[in-house]
Amino acid sequence: MVSPTPKETPVQLKPQQCGKLVELVRKREAGHTQLVKPNKGSIMPVKKRKLPDSEDHGHKCKITSFPRPQVRGVKPNGAERQFSGKKCLAWFHKYAGAEKMVGPEAMEKFCDDIGVEPENIIMLVLAWHLGASKMGYFTKDEWLSGMTVLQCDCTERLQSKLDYMRSELNDAAAFKNIYRYAFDFARDTNQRSLDMDTATSMLALLLGRTWPLFSVFRQFLEQSKYKGLNKDQWYNILEFSRTISTDLSNYDEDGAWPVLLDEFVEWQKARPASLRPPCVATKREGERKLSAETTQL
Repeated sequence: MVSPTPKETPVQLKPQQCGKLVELVRKREAGHTQLVKPNKGSIMPVKKRKLPDSEDHGHKCKITSFPRPQVRGVKPNGAERQFSGKKCLAWFHKYAGAEKMVGPEAMEKFCDDIGVEPENIIMLVLAWHLGASKMGYFTKDEWLSGMTVLQCDCTERLQSKLDYMRSELNDAAAFKNIYRYAFDFARDTNQRSLDMDTATSMLALLLGRTWPLFSVFRQFLEQSKYKGLNKDQWYNILEFSRTISTDLSNYDEDGAWPVLLDEFVEWQKARPASLRPPCVATKREGERKLSAETTQL
């Protein structure tokens, strides 16, 4: 009998942030769905919602397009059995039952089985691999196509891919695709923008650990006139976090940045110096400096 794998300790969101995101989703769809018992701190929605069956799901998916991940995990050796589509389908029905999809309640059981907390960013990476169109739901088509690419047809095989999916967060190109995917994944189907509360919670999940200016940027958003973020703003925030130093000295006001970021820079520079974070070079600046120093040796 296989011993249960210990759960990972999520570090991406504080409990109050996770609960805030859950409450946001509940409020956003209040009156249209039937609420169920909320999951502790989960980034997944806590309501039941009728979604299209897998047969017509592809025609109504709100995610426009995103690069499909190419799995570069460890190749199976000769002694390992081949991927089984039949077993993968049975694995899906273990959670979906007759509903033709894995919903919020089943998602909690699924996360428990693979040893990952629902609010862990790894669940977002998995959703990206599956091409899931709605937070908290996996349809049969999404499950089969995504798990086939991952070559996972059981709990143990997916657990063996967790380190690989974690490594994708450190790959600049993969993370960019995950970040862009997250916009449509978290966006309400009938809206073109992310409401501000959902946007800040998702930014905390994605950039809160790595961007020194994130807490300051969140303060700016909370006091600003903006009620949400559109796709162009969302995309440019990532580029800003990767290229602009914390003292904003390399920010080009004449560059092609959204007005939102122009206003953030102006707001930050107007604040007292004691409230500004110390200058920290961006990851790209650090790499360029290290490369230059190595060349001189």
